[in-house]
Amino acid sequence: MQYLHTMVRVKDLNASLDFYCQKLGLVEVNRHESEKGRFTLVFLAAPEDVERAKEDKAPLVELTYNWDPEEYQGGRNFGHLAYRVDDIYALCQKLMDAGVTINRPPRDGHMAFVRSPDGISIELLQKGDSLPAAEPWASMENTGSW
Repeated sequence: MQYLHTMVRVKDLNASLDFYCQKLGLVEVNRHESEKGRFTLVFLAAPEDVERAKEDKAPLVELTYNWDPEEYQGGRNFGHLAYRVDDIYALCQKLMDAGVTINRPPRDGHMAFVRSPDGISIELLQKGDSLPAAEPWASMENTGSW
């Protein structure tokens, strides 16, 4: 058995690509549009997984955009996507500067949670050992649910 991808339905493809690519840092590795099926599939990989994703078509996040409007609910009952990051403080600061709410700040220097425009919970985990506690993160409260 081999993990391939996680599919997330999105309401606004441009807003989702802005979040996942411009803010979170994922890379688009493939796109498929179906006139007949009236949908667009966009496959994204973490920067360190791009070559593997192109070769194996895994591991990926598949954004599914249905051209006909549809209301999706739940985000949180999906669970979450998790990414290991080089510097959790730097990424959280970059996300905050881009207007993303840090729902669960990295108070412990190890773990944080944010949400995509469609309410999908994204877990960020520090690569290696936890970073030493640092402000403003150490005293920052949770915001919303994650």
